[in-house]
Amino acid sequence: MLTDVLHRCGLRPWMMQAASLSSVGLCIGLWIRAKTVDQEERGNAERRALFVGLWPPTIWLIGDSLARRD
Repeated sequence: MLTDVLHRCGLRPWMMQAASLSSVGLCIGLWIRAKTVDQEERGNAERRALFVGLWPPTIWLIGDSLARRD
């Protein structure tokens, strides 16, 4: 049902897989940036990187569901 809606909106599996790989890069970038901030802000920056690190599997599985739909 949700995959039908996403497909009608124009999302394709390769788009979701690219977004998943991009979020891995974003997570790595945020993690590296967390090492450059001062100690008081480092905890927040690291938590932000870990939060973004949870996105890739979810986005990849949405793309996989779209691929199975086709």
